[in-house]
Amino acid sequence: MADSDTKIDDLKTLVRQFVDERAWQPFHSPKNLAMGIACEAAELMECFLWLDLPASHEAARDPAKRSAIADEMADVFCYLLNLSNVIGIDLSEALRAKLIKNALKYPAEKYKGKFEV
Repeated sequence: MADSDTKIDDLKTLVRQFVDERAWQPFHSPKNLAMGIACEAAELMECFLWLDLPASHEAARDPAKRSAIADEMADVFCYLLNLSNVIGIDLSEALRAKLIKNALKYPAEKYKGKFEV
């Protein structure tokens, strides 16, 4: 199923079922899951290590590298969904609230086309 056909809640349910089938709940404290996100994010970063900007785009188009990138992105997302299950944060609400905060902090008219803060 594509992103456009999938609800976040359905993905959270899939992750919850995966964890439940393995009885991993005792190991999934907020601390451990946050650390897992960081570890998986580091593995994602490793896919682009030492690449300049054009080469990073090329890596994302290379089928073998793209598959590894997708795996690492899925790992990060899985941990994030699991953390949201464990601590009861609605990711859609959190994202919308954060985008509002970011829009105030980084107004488009001031930051458009700029990456420095």
